[in-house]
Amino acid sequence: MLHDTTKARSAQVRWISGYVFSVRRGGCAAQAVDLSAESPKDAASPRAPAGAGIIDTLQRKSLSLPMENILAILLAGGAGERLSPLTLNTAKPAVPFGGIYRLIDFTLSNCISSGVRRILVLTQYKALELTRHIRDGWMILSPELGEYIEIIPPMKRVHEDWYLGTADAVFQNIQTLMAEGPEHCLILAADHIYKMNYHEMVAWHEHHKADITLGTIQVPPEEATRLGVVDIGDNYEIRGFEEKPQHGNPVRSVFNPATVSASMGVYVFNTEVMMRALMEDAEDPNSSHDFGRDVIPRCIPKKRVVAYDFIDLNDKTVKYWRDVGTIDAYYDANMDLVSVVPEFNLYDRRWPIRTTMPQMPPAKFVFAQEGRRMGVAIDSIVSGGCIVSGGRVVRSILSPGVRINSYCEVESSILMHNAEVGRYSRIRRAIIGPDVKIPESSVIGYDLQADRAQGHTVTDSGIVVVCQEQQIYTGLEPYTIKQAG
Repeated sequence: MLHDTTKARSAQVRWISGYVFSVRRGGCAAQAVDLSAESPKDAASPRAPAGAGIIDTLQRKSLSLPMENILAILLAGGAGERLSPLTLNTAKPAVPFGGIYRLIDFTLSNCISSGVRRILVLTQYKALELTRHIRDGWMILSPELGEYIEIIPPMKRVHEDWYLGTADAVFQNIQTLMAEGPEHCLILAADHIYKMNYHEMVAWHEHHKADITLGTIQVPPEEATRLGVVDIGDNYEIRGFEEKPQHGNPVRSVFNPATVSASMGVYVFNTEVMMRALMEDAEDPNSSHDFGRDVIPRCIPKKRVVAYDFIDLNDKTVKYWRDVGTIDAYYDANMDLVSVVPEFNLYDRRWPIRTTMPQMPPAKFVFAQEGRRMGVAIDSIVSGGCIVSGGRVVRSILSPGVRINSYCEVESSILMHNAEVGRYSRIRRAIIGPDVKIPESSVIGYDLQADRAQGHTVTDSGIVVVCQEQQIYTGLEPYTIKQAG
């Protein structure tokens, strides 16, 4: 099977290798071109001017930069295993966040606000809920103007496998890229939380005559052990890349020597360069077919790869970018939102975060019997359709349709869509999954040993996750897939 797959991939690479894009402003056309000649690294590219004024210059330039020849590719196919059991029934980009949002909403909102209106979303695992979310809330663009958000599952055009990695996901859709003919491709993770103007990054890419541009963020050196650190030389050209260095002396950032520059997983490619790099990667039997692990490091010695320092539109003292890849990271990012002054600003109308808005009535708080039962929420986010009926909610997030019944106490918790908490229940430091019904008089988050005995997931920091079990009918008896304990 492996031999057949390798042969199929090689045949596909040979077929594609005779083509490259010829892009015209205002229109695109694919035509036969010889790709056998390797373009040299642009050693003669002019050096960018130094000084603080360069950012202002590029911001002004980006305002007039046409974006119709930019194609955004959102990588939304990850299984999100470290977020289990939240990803037991859905893809990671579709996991709820901040009450009304899904993780993919932040990247899609960045695209729309940046003027990127040609978007491919590559899906794979458990994509039904994600597909419906995009269908119901994001079909806002005009096909008549060449704008679209297109959902593309694996189609096995190249081989019989699903997407083998981020690079393979794009490679399997290379015929789509040929048909679209973009000048640049913007590669984005669909499950990160941040605010960024991709327009400015593309302007930086063109100004520095780059083949590839990596989005980087300045982080304290002690955080380098969990990130990919970039070594940046003259004119912001990348000289090397080190994945999660453990030696305690990561290379410092050229943008700020007190920090290190870490990769954000945001890339701008010249399309021809990306196609050639993907073809080389596809023919490498030892590759894991990942952009950050394989494609970018292979391109650094041969191509002009530059770093772009993240300009945070969140407008806070500390730059905000989160990959909520674990339960603890996910919980902390949500809990930040209910702070008096949160690190991430959801309320800035200058750079709005869009989402699907279900048709629901306003939130409702009932019973005001002081000393007995009172429906109240303090320091919390309460979404539409919620009913707090004689219960007390403190520093928590309630997604649409949540019901808190009388005499309940909910503290420092996240309750997802349509969850219900029975009377006299007490919950703290917990994540309650969608559609979960908590029985009356339940106690969650107070005795972690008892929570584990109940089959709930408990993280190292003591966050309890309660999700529905999934039943699969095999024809005779239902088979239950239990969440991780």
